[in-house]
Amino acid sequence: MNQKNKYEILLWSIALPGFGQLLNGKYIKGLLLIFLEFLVNVQGNINKIIVSSFLGNIEMAIEQANYQWIMFYPCLYFFAMWDAFKDAGGGKEPYSFFPFVFSAYFMTVGVIYSTRLMLFGQLLGPVWLPILSILPGLLVGFLLKWIITKNNPRKTKNA
Repeated sequence: MNQKNKYEILLWSIALPGFGQLLNGKYIKGLLLIFLEFLVNVQGNINKIIVSSFLGNIEMAIEQANYQWIMFYPCLYFFAMWDAFKDAGGGKEPYSFFPFVFSAYFMTVGVIYSTRLMLFGQLLGPVWLPILSILPGLLVGFLLKWIITKNNPRKTKNA
């Protein structure tokens, strides 16, 4: 696949986990990821907490959130993105999964601390802190990938 297609597939996977797999022709995996997305979304009340958060009612979002289910979402979301991107021909470089893995990790930590951390005296809640946590996850993932490949060129050529 050409460069445009793998990024197009990545963007569709960002829109809804499983769409990228469907575009890659991985129908069972795609349908399974879409099912899991809806299951976690409904059980975790994710759409309700997104609406409450965007309307500025963070306390209501925290009350509506089912954290036992929301904890699954970051890994599901970033796995679907990485898998679709990889199957579309992206991620051929060694350690290209690092930004996805560390974003999922940092987003999960963001969910954990979402009821405690404040910005400008306002709780960030179960939507804003996890979203903001993606940025350091990407930074750490790309930085570690760069450090490992820069310091170990022999292994990266054979990987």
